[in-house]
Amino acid sequence: MSSSSSSSAFRRELEGRQTDPAGRRWLFVPYDQLSDSVGPLAREAPEELGIVVVESPSKGARRPYHRQKLALLLANLRHFALEQAARGVSVHHVVSPGGYADALAPLVRERGPFRMMEAAERELRADLAPLVVKGGLEILPHEGWLTTREDFEKGAGPSPPWRMDAFYRQVRKRTGILMENGKPEGGKYSFDAENREAWKGDPPAAILPIFPLDPVKEEVVALVEERFGNHPGVLQPDALPATLPDVEALWEWALEACLPRFGPFEDAMSVDSRTLFHTRVSGLLNLLRITPQRLLEDVLALDISLASREGFVRQLLGWREFVRHVHRATDGFRQIPGWEEVPERDGGAAPSFLGAKEALPEAFWGTPSGLHCLDHVVEGVWEEGYGHHITRLMVISNLATLLDVDPRALTDWFWVAYTDAFDWVVEPNVLAMGTFAVGDLMTTKPYVSGTPYIRKMSDFCGACALDPEDSCPVSDLYWAFLERHRTRLEGNRRLALPLASARRRDDARKASDARVFEAVRKRLAAGEAVTPEVVRGARGREDSP
Repeated sequence: MSSSSSSSAFRRELEGRQTDPAGRRWLFVPYDQLSDSVGPLAREAPEELGIVVVESPSKGARRPYHRQKLALLLANLRHFALEQAARGVSVHHVVSPGGYADALAPLVRERGPFRMMEAAERELRADLAPLVVKGGLEILPHEGWLTTREDFEKGAGPSPPWRMDAFYRQVRKRTGILMENGKPEGGKYSFDAENREAWKGDPPAAILPIFPLDPVKEEVVALVEERFGNHPGVLQPDALPATLPDVEALWEWALEACLPRFGPFEDAMSVDSRTLFHTRVSGLLNLLRITPQRLLEDVLALDISLASREGFVRQLLGWREFVRHVHRATDGFRQIPGWEEVPERDGGAAPSFLGAKEALPEAFWGTPSGLHCLDHVVEGVWEEGYGHHITRLMVISNLATLLDVDPRALTDWFWVAYTDAFDWVVEPNVLAMGTFAVGDLMTTKPYVSGTPYIRKMSDFCGACALDPEDSCPVSDLYWAFLERHRTRLEGNRRLALPLASARRRDDARKASDARVFEAVRKRLAAGEAVTPEVVRGARGREDSP
């Protein structure tokens, strides 16, 4: 059944599959729990269950979400509803003008308390909190995770600083995953140091499959274009995996075309492929259309190199689980033990350990910056809602950090731009890992670099007007960053060598670095591209105009 009388292929098909809702035990299934492989839907008889799925246009309009993200979520929500109705589950589909609690409250009065697995997103938990307090919603443990709070506290510790590698080792030991006789396979827990090959075109990069359109997807595309047409991003209808066959096709492609070569090229970047050998499953994983349990089981059974297998397992069992524990332990960085600088702000926690406060440049929305690495990655994000984790960290976050961009502003940009971004994953990845905005709470240092890293791990520099040998400003920005924030970074052992090198730069070089920072910052703030002449002029070169 549907709360809306509007005619559509989706609603007609849903009505055609409906079963008697009387006498059912009712569940609320939010947008990111679209699975019957975990929780009550996995264990209880379908004919005894009813579910409510809610579409909230106000949620979609809360931020300028990428249109591809909105379409991916809605298409999967609707296909999931149809799948459950086909199983014999009674499905109540609601389009709510308000929030999720607003949609559920009248149904609770009509049918009694609902159950749901605990929401992954803090934002959704906050929305539903009044209903929980009133007894209208019973919260069950979320079974879509691989680890427990006990794992986190035993591995990373009960209080910060928390470290992913300690947590990861603890989980590997407890589960026996990639372990032999109590020791890690291959003699070490991480092969990260080996997985740093640049990609030169061979082997050929994996090509993402195309997913067939159907009436449900077509309606979702039309809805997003009509209702959210002013949102950024390209909507690609043939890049919307939403049916169960789509999910299986994507994962089979990942297993066959990506994972055998994933490890060595995990950190590589190229103008010729945004994917390379990354699996592209994070969007569906974070909607729970495919579970981490399934991914882990299949990858462990796959005949691939240990470096590739461990690299994927570390991302799934290590980092993904770690960031959600940190987010929960700090209430989304609103309650950080021993931290005195977290402002109260409705828009989300806004820590800034380094005092960064510059506005996000228009370059992040598509205005050319002159920096080909940044422009290429940003273009890909707005075309696909995607970029793999190294382009996110070492291009987008790196340049924003070097430019002292407000960490909260960058976090909010990531949240709207990437199809796989939800608060529990985007806030730790950007506020902590990407910008060092919470200091050493969960990372050991700022992940910043100069021109050599980008040049080594990508082919971006070849098409850039800012010659890495002559006019690229990224290294200038790097040295200026270290000098500008020396007081806060002194004592960080991971930065001892870079800070010592920065200290040895003479006053003239330091002054030049600072001028380049100001020149680049001002150009980007004005929405203007950085040119070789701008960089040379800031350096005081004789060949500048």
